[in-house]
This record gives sequence, C-alpha cells and structure tokens, in this order.
Amino acid sequence: MTLAAALPAAAEAQAKGRVFELRTYYTLPGRLPNLLARFRDHTTALFEKHGITNIGYWVPAEGQQGAGNTLIYILAHESEEAAKRSFDAFRADPAWIKARTESELDGKIVDKVLSVMMRAADFSKLK
Repeated sequence: MTLAAALPAAAEAQAKGRVFELRTYYTLPGRLPNLLARFRDHTTALFEKHGITNIGYWVPAEGQQGAGNTLIYILAHESEEAAKRSFDAFRADPAWIKARTESELDGKIVDKVLSVMMRAADFSKLK
C-alpha cells in the first residue's frame, strides 16, 4: 500500500475521532514472506470485515533494525472498546482460523506482537 492510498482512509478515521493502533510483528527467522502473504491474501480483508480500518503496512528497509523479520502497520478503530470487540470477532472468525492454520502448516510464523493504541496529537497532519 502506498502512503498516498493510505491517506484518505487515515483522514476519514481521524475525522471520526477514532483511535489508531500501531502493531509490530516480529517473525521467526525466514518466516516474514509467509506473514506478508497471510496479510495480503486474508488478514487485511478480514480486518475490514470486522470493522477495522487498514491504514498502512511497512517493513524496515534493508540495513535497518528488524529488516527481514518485522512487519509494522497501523489500524484505526472507532474506540479502544471497539478495537477489543473487533479483534475478538476477528480471532473467532472461521475464515481467520483457517487462514492462520493453513499458513502455519510448515511451522509457526510469529515470534512476538507489540501493540500501542494512539491518538493523533493536535498538530499531526495525519488526522
């Protein structure tokens, strides 16, 4: 996703007073391509199905810390409570369970996930 494509979704999310969530996934060695395929082919659509707005997805550039094993992305939610409800529904979705199971047939992908809920500062251009 290009930044230009992400800006309208981000602007809409901020205008509604939503919260943003910065998520960082660290994969086991050699497993980042599997995680990216899972997000590309299943996860992002399932997020939308459950009321989660995809803002943008990034991987660290070569030579940067986390290059080759890290996915960083931002989501938007109507509120922190809505985020919890959406993720509970997402995790229980049979389509997600199937996608996760099939993507891990040859082994676990994710080592660690970090999540930070955020609100835009009043001077932020991303609103």
